[in-house]
Amino acid sequence: MKVGFISLGCSKNLVDTEIAIGILKKHDMEIVNNPEEAEMIIINTCGFIDPAKEEAINTILEMAEYKNKKCKYLVAMGCLVQRYTKDLQKAIPEVDLWIRLDSYENFWNQIEELINGKKQKIVVKEKSENAYTKEPLPLPSKEEFFERTLTTGDNFAYLKIGEGCSNRCTYCAIPYIRGPFVSRPKEDIIEEAKLLAKKGIKELIVIAQDTTKYGLDLYQEPMLAKLLKEICKIDGIEWVRFLYSYPEGITDELIEVVKNEPKICKYFDIPIQHISNSVLKRMNRKTTKENIKDVINKIRTDIPEATIRTTVMVGFPGETEEDFKELYDFVKDTKFDKLGAFTYSKEEGTPAARLKEQVHPMTKKARYRKIMEVQQKVSENNLKQIIGKEFKVLVEDKTFDEKYYVARSQNEVPDIDGLIYIKNDRDIKLGDFVDCIITDSKEYDLFAEMRN
Repeated sequence: MKVGFISLGCSKNLVDTEIAIGILKKHDMEIVNNPEEAEMIIINTCGFIDPAKEEAINTILEMAEYKNKKCKYLVAMGCLVQRYTKDLQKAIPEVDLWIRLDSYENFWNQIEELINGKKQKIVVKEKSENAYTKEPLPLPSKEEFFERTLTTGDNFAYLKIGEGCSNRCTYCAIPYIRGPFVSRPKEDIIEEAKLLAKKGIKELIVIAQDTTKYGLDLYQEPMLAKLLKEICKIDGIEWVRFLYSYPEGITDELIEVVKNEPKICKYFDIPIQHISNSVLKRMNRKTTKENIKDVINKIRTDIPEATIRTTVMVGFPGETEEDFKELYDFVKDTKFDKLGAFTYSKEEGTPAARLKEQVHPMTKKARYRKIMEVQQKVSENNLKQIIGKEFKVLVEDKTFDEKYYVARSQNEVPDIDGLIYIKNDRDIKLGDFVDCIITDSKEYDLFAEMRN
């Protein structure tokens, strides 16, 4: 049977998709990219915030148009399905199978029963009074991680080290959807990393909802720094980076490892969300303005060449003009190398949704625009400072007109950050590392020439 896959949402969701594809291929299913060829279409959904939910529902409805043509079965899985199973069943009867996160361990059995004509019986576990106390999701088996089908090309792969989140930020639905944080055994992660290296992967991107929490449940201590050191020992892996590290979890040990391990990209992704202590407290963030500033200062002192990326939220309930000005000034003065912003989304069931003083949507949009405008100026100025400098880059593609090679340095994360465009005046093999000199910059991208 020919199966088409659509994966929405974050890189952690993408790993789930890759595992699912691996399971299907193991059972002789053929994966196709064109939905017109597919006899079964599977959508892995995101349910984090309202725009993600809308995208997921629209995608399901769009794929439903292929039903009764060549497509016989429409399947939906992922975060949206976990969160709204019963509502979705009623609203979108075109879907033949809903696969919840807490039933992933029976993924193939559910697909097989669908093909054999058995009617689905969905068991939705009732939430406890405190949704945060529910059991963690079962992790895929070691074999399922090892047999996943990579969808990110030949150069890099995501290495998922944990599932769920225990931070309990008041605005976030992840603990309701994916449960508390659970770490994968270190031995399994290292073994998977070695397998990826044997496949020719050059860059490993270590991911979890908060990578700094790795190990606390299994080993009763933070183990990210030690894990990264072990990964760096693997032959064939040239770059290692980790994403989503909360400021309170960035220890001196972690900074030291990043500083001293040549393979680790000098890149910190630190989602601070805000800088006003009053807002941080209402968000139930485990950090303060002072802690955030100390962490950033220490990174920049110990690793001057480090790239620091962050995300911030505007319009959280009760955010005053003074709170926003504090955030605006902080973004302007700190000059983050990379920054993403989003407006607060009122997620049902979360503590923040019950807070009074919800900020007007127009105010949220205005604040978002102001943050992005100041960051654009910061980014343009930061990139201008790079002109004339030399970088080792990974060449991954060519532009459509083939005038430029498309590359990344340690300072760019795939599908998130800008790119480096190298003038095509000599042959370069895709997948090679080369040295180039930056010649120009735009808002978020760089232009370069090969070093003579």
